[in-house]
Amino acid sequence: MYTGQDRQRVRAAIVERASADDRFAGIAQTGSAAAGREDRWSDIDLAFGIHPPEALPQALADYTDFLYHRHGALHHLDIHHGSWTYRVFLLIGTLQVDLAFVPATDFRPLGADFELLSGAALPANPVSEPPAAYLIGFGWLYAIHARSAIGRGKPWQAEYMISGMRDTALSLACLRHGVPAMQGRGLDRLPADALALFAEALVQSTSTAELTRAFQAATRLLAAEIRLADPSLAQRLETPLMSIAGLTAQLD
Repeated sequence: MYTGQDRQRVRAAIVERASADDRFAGIAQTGSAAAGREDRWSDIDLAFGIHPPEALPQALADYTDFLYHRHGALHHLDIHHGSWTYRVFLLIGTLQVDLAFVPATDFRPLGADFELLSGAALPANPVSEPPAAYLIGFGWLYAIHARSAIGRGKPWQAEYMISGMRDTALSLACLRHGVPAMQGRGLDRLPADALALFAEALVQSTSTAELTRAFQAATRLLAAEIRLADPSLAQRLETPLMSIAGLTAQLD
């Protein structure tokens, strides 16, 4: 397990190198450190605006080599969002390092946790939360596949789909309570009484009886969140949604 000193040493080395690199028009710290919430579990989150844009692939390659050969990177993966490339590294000691590269013409805060360390950034353009209708669509899709997985005797697929339903309903609850809905970031900020209800949808075993119980619990929770998020859509969806799980709709 890495220490806070390890994290600071690696972060300082990356920032020092980037600060001396003419391709880096802006350097920012993001995530928990930028928000003053860093703890022993925090990773490193840095964002870079690259100029000119055509220099970005080589800058990405150079800093990948730097992480592997100087800081013991074991593996990495890329996540793309628009013109942003997030290269996420796993280092020896299990330290995670997230380096975000974007052309300087798009370098700006995408959220509140953004601390400019050097250079310049454009005005903020926060990433929006997923629309409720988008989440609702995934909710009924998971429900259909949960039903078929139980019926086909595929308990592990059923568990996966039921958990997807529950997590979708939780994301809708996050939207409703005004906390982050993506990647579970707001879940622990939901009211305790709300979370207690969602605990009923946790799958306790792969028996058909338990999968069916959890499926029905997840369906009730999802239907309730749809009613709160979009009453008009709930009028169309609740009867078929509840019937998927063998339940009766509770519409007024």
